Amino acid sequence: MSYAITALEPRHQGWSNFYVATVRTPEGEEIRRELEDHGEAVAVLPYDPDRRVAMLVRQYRTPVLYAAGRQDLLEAPAGLLDGPDPEQDARREAREEVGLHLRAAEKLGTVWSMAGISTERIHLFLAVYSGADPHEAGGGLAEEHEDITKVEMPLAELAAMADAGRLDDAKTLILVQTLRLRRPDLFA
Repeated sequence: MSYAITALEPRHQGWSNFYVATVRTPEGEEIRRELEDHGEAVAVLPYDPDRRVAMLVRQYRTPVLYAAGRQDLLEAPAGLLDGPDPEQDARREAREEVGLHLRAAEKLGTVWSMAGISTERIHLFLAVYSGADPHEAGGGLAEEHEDITKVEMPLAELAAMADAGRLDDAKTLILVQTLRLRRPDLFA
């Protein structure tokens, strides 16, 4: 016998949906677990290998304000999956948030963001851009009140932040460290 969800009670329906699940364990016991569901997401680290920089966003996040008293978080452009093609959505997020038209994109994989509570899986990408390419304004969508500031940073500075424990957004840390492993020459 394996685990099985036997009942799902909705608690809130909105951008995120919250449920209390009744789960039957392999031993036949019933337990209750809370879960949040808002769909899958994408995150992309745009980087310019010639100039050795990456484009990130600084964005207000209510949970960060609540839990840490901070106004914003430095992170890779990211957003919810809108269609069947995560790479296309990663490109859309880069265009909306930082105004970039990405060149080559490389999918790293899909990770659970918080498997203990959320159904969210994030499709992670590294993508090349060039400072010579045309850029749009970025800044996110006004109707979503994203309040995004574009931040172009040297890759070496991002590595130093990661090493010092100051790169505290998990998806961004994964993306930066993966790029470091694959292209250490860019961080010299």
